[in-house]
Amino acid sequence: MQLFKGLSPIRVLSFDLDDTLYDNKPVIAAAEQAMLNALAKYAPCTVTTDSEFWWQQRRLLAKATPQIRHDIGRWRLLGVEAGLVALGLAQCEAGEIAELAYDAFLTERTRISVQPKIKQLLSALAKQYRLIAITNGNACIQKMGIGELFEFSLQAGPDGRMKPYADLFLLAAARLKVPPAEILHIGDSHRADVLGALNAGCQTAWLDHHNSQVPVLPHIRIQHINELTALI
Repeated sequence: MQLFKGLSPIRVLSFDLDDTLYDNKPVIAAAEQAMLNALAKYAPCTVTTDSEFWWQQRRLLAKATPQIRHDIGRWRLLGVEAGLVALGLAQCEAGEIAELAYDAFLTERTRISVQPKIKQLLSALAKQYRLIAITNGNACIQKMGIGELFEFSLQAGPDGRMKPYADLFLLAAARLKVPPAEILHIGDSHRADVLGALNAGCQTAWLDHHNSQVPVLPHIRIQHINELTALI
């Protein structure tokens, strides 16, 4: 653990989820494939499309409606619908098939296994701190099997603009009735997690997987989540 700034008293630990508590890459890959399979089943015209095609549909949608980026679930759903319309389906049919494809995506997207040692760490931390989750994604702490350790989880879109905007952090502080400075946010993304937490006046622990060089330092930097045992 590297300490860059002195830590003030901490009452709350806020966790990012994707690539912080588990490896998100295989989860997203499985979810993308489930979506493609559902599309091929319900709309044969999509059989030659791939993830890049659907990503381009989301890019076009975001260009026309930039705010949609803050709700990645709705962004994906509407992107699929727009892609189906572009392939020649009627709007009504495209909407119905998009819902089916997104449901298939979300089922796999929330099929997440947290390693036992991570659960043990969270359980130990929960005896000393209040735990919350703040995510730009749509992972579900209840389906991950760790929901009982957290007071709540906030998600970009339904709960506010995505990190690095301060919305989710400030909402968390208000709901917890604590000053933002008493929250230590832990996450892997320097832009979303470190800058987002600092923008809101929180303290931050950066899970730096790549030993990166950045202009804005967190309070502490760790290379493995287990280093948080130092807080106990």
